[in-house]
Order: sequence, then C-alpha cells, then structure tokens
Amino acid sequence: MSAKDKIALEQLGQRICILGPSNSGKSTLNYTLAQKLGVPGIHLDQVAHIPNTAWKRRPDEDFIAEHDELIKQDGWVIDGNYSVTMKKRLARATAVIWLDPNLLTCIWRYLIRCRKDPDQLFGRLDGATREFSWGLIHWTLRQYPKNRKKYKKFLEACQDIPVIKISTMRELNAYYKVWGLTRPIKPA
Repeated sequence: MSAKDKIALEQLGQRICILGPSNSGKSTLNYTLAQKLGVPGIHLDQVAHIPNTAWKRRPDEDFIAEHDELIKQDGWVIDGNYSVTMKKRLARATAVIWLDPNLLTCIWRYLIRCRKDPDQLFGRLDGATREFSWGLIHWTLRQYPKNRKKYKKFLEACQDIPVIKISTMRELNAYYKVWGLTRPIKPA
C-alpha cells in the first residue's frame, strides 16, 4: 500500500481505538497519536489492573464502570482489547486501528521490552512488581488467535467509521511517516 492509499490522520477523528495482541505497538502508537491530536491517551491495561501489583486484575464491575466514564470524553486514544467493554468503546469511536502482526514478532518485541528500563515503557502499570511473564507469552500464542476471530466480528459492525488493519511493522512504520509521527521517548 502506497502512502497515497493510506487514510489521512484527519479522517480518524478524535476518538480512536487501537486493538491488537500484546506487544504489537499499541501503547506507543497510543501515546504518539494522543500527543499529536491533543487528546488523552488511555491504556486499558492500566485501567483493568491494580497498580503496585504483579498485574492483578480489578473486578470487572470496577473496570467497566471506569471504562464507561472514560469513553464519554469528547476525545481520546484508547489502546487495549478487553472484549467485555469493546462493543461500547467501538460505538463511541470515530476510528479503529487494528494492529495484527505475526505473533512471533510480538513475542520477540516482548522479550526485548522486558530488558528495557520499566519506567521507559508506555502503557506500563504504575508500580508493577514484575514485567516478564511466561503466562503472557502463552496467552498471546494460544488465546489471541481465538480472539482475532471475535475482534473481526466486532469490527464488521463498524461500517460507519474507518477501520485500519495493519499487519506488519513495516506497514505500521509507513503510517507513522504518513501521519507525521515520530517514535517517542517516554518523558521521565
């Protein structure tokens, strides 16, 4: 796909959902788009988990209530999947970006991410007591292929908004260029 075939950033509106497997680049794209558009960047992993834990989940009713309040805002970029809230989020969205790269690429990115300074990671849970998890690798390889089918059905209902499916890191990098985005360094 050439640059002229890509959807312009202005066509995405002010409420953008970013979906995809763990370590596909959702949180970094979220931060970068939110900065460019001047809207809040919301990482659902941070909403769904309890800070200062080893990624312990909040009760669904608490997560759903906070999610529902967040999506009422006029503008946002939200990354994360969480099927329990996806239908409501997509109903408010003005665009969806679905990052769907090869899962081995995501695992490789995860291994590299775990070696980085945790304070430099976008989407990191505040005070997380661990970063590496065999469980996340297992979940990504086993569960995401099943969820991919579910997400596809959710997205088929999004006929009135742009849905951009990005299947490779090369394609994602091309969108960064077309949209005038640069890979950020997390501020300290």
